[in-house]
Amino acid sequence: MSFIIAVDGPAASGKGTVAGRLAAIYNLPYLDTGLLYRAVGVQAGGASSHEAAIAAAQALDPSSLEDPRLRTREAGEAASKVAAIPEVRAALLNVQRAFAAQASGAVLDGRDIGTVIAPHAPAKLFVTAAPEIRAERRWKQLVAQGDAVTLDDVLADIRRRDERDSGRAEAPLIQAVDAVLLETSKLDIEASVDAARRIVEEARARWERP
Repeated sequence: MSFIIAVDGPAASGKGTVAGRLAAIYNLPYLDTGLLYRAVGVQAGGASSHEAAIAAAQALDPSSLEDPRLRTREAGEAASKVAAIPEVRAALLNVQRAFAAQASGAVLDGRDIGTVIAPHAPAKLFVTAAPEIRAERRWKQLVAQGDAVTLDDVLADIRRRDERDSGRAEAPLIQAVDAVLLETSKLDIEASVDAARRIVEEARARWERP
């Protein structure tokens, strides 16, 4: 089995930053699986039509993941909605599992990497932070992009997404029983990455042990 690093967690927890940095540290290919759902949501115009969302998932072009529209607040909300559609998740399942199965190993981040996509991953992290902290991080990011949005609105979005992601019947957001919790509320980026690297080093040592 190749060395897979599974990074799960709620919106704006820092999991994407952590996962991307781990991929660079270990020279592994990296997939932000949330972008798959954002792309489906954007291409389907949200989740008003399940049929459109399912069709978008089945025809998803990986090159569309570079679309800057996927980084917007609206794309995040659309992603959370289409991710609750079982047929959308089924259409994207093999894409994610194929990425994880690369001989070189891989880093993937999302909501169900350690529980559904790569349940046998040697290294699993669950990255989280208090909703207020996550909202402030996302608000600063959106403002830097030029979005006119209030912190209160972003916090409301975060709470709605948490409830939707954790409450859906299909692959809900939960911490895998063998994932290591990384709470980043009081950590800056460098401290979060260093803590994640130490978690992965311990997992890799176990994985390499004969």
